[in-house]
Amino acid sequence: MQSHQWPASSLIKASAAPSKTSKAQTDKLPADVKVTETQEPNSRVRLNVEVPAAVGEDCYRRVVKEFMKQVKIPGFRPGKIPESILLNYVGEESVQKATVESILKRTLPHAMSTVEGRALRDSVRIITKFSDMEKRYSSQTSLSYDVIVDVIPEVKWINGYKNLKIVVEIDNEIEAERACEREIKRRHKSIGSLKVVTDRGLQVGDLVVLDISATTIDQDESNVQNIPAAESKGFHFDTEDGESVLPGFLDAIIGIQRGETKSFPLAFPESWQQENLRGVQAQFTVDCKELFYRDLPELNDSIADKLLPGCTDLNQVKESLLQRCREVEQTAREQATDNAILDQLWKMVEIDIPQSLFEEQGRELYGAKLLEIQSKMKLNEQQLASLSNPKAVNEFLENQRENITKLIKQNLAVGDIFKRENLQFSSEELVKEVQNSIAEFERHKQEYDEERVKEQVQEVLEGAKVLEWLKEHAEIQYITR
Repeated sequence: MQSHQWPASSLIKASAAPSKTSKAQTDKLPADVKVTETQEPNSRVRLNVEVPAAVGEDCYRRVVKEFMKQVKIPGFRPGKIPESILLNYVGEESVQKATVESILKRTLPHAMSTVEGRALRDSVRIITKFSDMEKRYSSQTSLSYDVIVDVIPEVKWINGYKNLKIVVEIDNEIEAERACEREIKRRHKSIGSLKVVTDRGLQVGDLVVLDISATTIDQDESNVQNIPAAESKGFHFDTEDGESVLPGFLDAIIGIQRGETKSFPLAFPESWQQENLRGVQAQFTVDCKELFYRDLPELNDSIADKLLPGCTDLNQVKESLLQRCREVEQTAREQATDNAILDQLWKMVEIDIPQSLFEEQGRELYGAKLLEIQSKMKLNEQQLASLSNPKAVNEFLENQRENITKLIKQNLAVGDIFKRENLQFSSEELVKEVQNSIAEFERHKQEYDEERVKEQVQEVLEGAKVLEWLKEHAEIQYITR
């Protein structure tokens, strides 16, 4: 199976709550409970559960019987204590509380059977106060309570997903021919030697060591400020990588000699990566510390083995590297296509996302982020605890609300297409990928839940099948940027 890089984490579907049907069947009630379902916002359902008096009476009798077995009252054998004496001994409030608990324990599975297969895991909440139920309880009358539960949200397609039109932007840097030429040039440069320039200024092809500083340009000199992000000491600049620096920077320093200082104005473009610098007019000061040129061997068949061990001529070097670059280009094109499709899908659906699903997805993303930080920085227990506290998690959920919502929509859209189109994957694929995932956890000595691993693998396999189907049926246009 070809692997796909999902955004941030593997696809997470809504998970149905564990079935309570079997328990409900074994614990039969003397009368049926009445369940009234009311739809609420955010894919939430309110269940009003009305418990008949016969059920309350049966629960009361069971509780009294259990108390009789456990309570020891002088002069009475266990199980033979008169009810009035028992109630006086343990207290009517204790019996009433235990009866209400019994009613909830026995009737809730029956109530939940009405949303079986739709209820989300760990989202069930009894919202009627227990104290209110105690006050209202009487073995002679019915008792009701309300339950709130999140359900799997409905996926509503705005214009459908068939005949999808996708525009995929491809970075020209991955184009195989260009990438191959750059790689040969890089390898050629790596086997050359650097020599100090003594008799001229900087030319394209040289390598220069610079000290760089910059300030803002303002008519009011009192408002001029340093730009720390543009400062660098001992900056090694390969002039053949001129596209990697601020536009106009290379042209401004051409001709500079070792020990010379140049000052010149430049503007940061609106497309600059750092938002706070976009459009800023800056005055740069550059000190040339060292200046080198490359002494390169002639690019011919004699250095083929140095460029790529095992090759005897330049054509062989080029063909081998070109094949590698084509594989990289193909992988990059496929990934860019997958990303473009996923980015389009979430915009094509309307979904009323339940809070429990939002929190589940958000906490999983946050957990993945913590693992990444831990692997890079080796946090101690105190640092890890501070990043894991509820406040930090809630701040993450709020700050990433848009991204989390986008990801959930993507995942649910993918799952919906998988079902609608009756797509399938083999059990062999599932077993193989689960084994690979578990082996990866064990290799990194990380704990894992095998059932959760299986769920995640299923989600990834479903996603791969959906993307494969969509690519076959979509109109895809590739443009180079």
